[in-house]
Amino acid sequence: MKIDELKNKILSKKIPNTIAFILDGNGRWAKKRGLPRTFGHTKGIETLVKTSELCRDLGVKAMLVYAFSTENWSRPSDEVEFLMKAFVKNIDKYTEKLIKNKTRVSIIGERTNLPSDVLETINKIEDLTKEFTNYTLGICFNYGGRQEIVHATKEICKKVVDGEISIDDINVELFDEHLYTAGIDPVDLMIRTSGEKRLSNFLPWQLAYSEFIFTSCYWPDFNKRELYECIDAFQSRNRRFGGLENKNAE
Repeated sequence: MKIDELKNKILSKKIPNTIAFILDGNGRWAKKRGLPRTFGHTKGIETLVKTSELCRDLGVKAMLVYAFSTENWSRPSDEVEFLMKAFVKNIDKYTEKLIKNKTRVSIIGERTNLPSDVLETINKIEDLTKEFTNYTLGICFNYGGRQEIVHATKEICKKVVDGEISIDDINVELFDEHLYTAGIDPVDLMIRTSGEKRLSNFLPWQLAYSEFIFTSCYWPDFNKRELYECIDAFQSRNRRFGGLENKNAE
């Protein structure tokens, strides 16, 4: 099917509100070409920007990307340093475009142990884009799903101890409000590139009823057709959210 026909096909059906991506395979993409891993990360950032623009143009409300996990600190120090510098450099590089495209940027993750220049960049980009409401790019940076749940639990427990809420007030909606992703719609579709089939501590609460698609291509090679085909596959699935397809289903 031609790319324009595929685009028209998916646009004729419901587009997922929120798509989450595990950007996997940057290092292997580079190694396959005899290049340093950092080249893969550079190419991966370009792919992230292009994919974000594609999602926005399709009418997706939010795109969440797993950019740097809490476990990634165990990687070689030179690679970690590169990723920190690349974060600052590319946020600065694309700030004008993000504002022009009215993209709200939300940095999702733990901030206490980040370098000062990274924190400054986070605060700046979030402040500059906070008024935009149509499309959100959520960058999960220094993020760990289990840590997020612990963080939310501690915040809620403190409110109970301080008398702000009672235990009976705790429900799914309240817990959602204390997650790093508060205000972002539940994830409809999760895409992981590179052929790996695991979540790697990525959004375990938010992905409870998501559809998963695992593609074989490395993230730097992810393109328009790959995205459209993933959405097409998503649209063909029957999402029952724990219920039955119809009243007569057994």
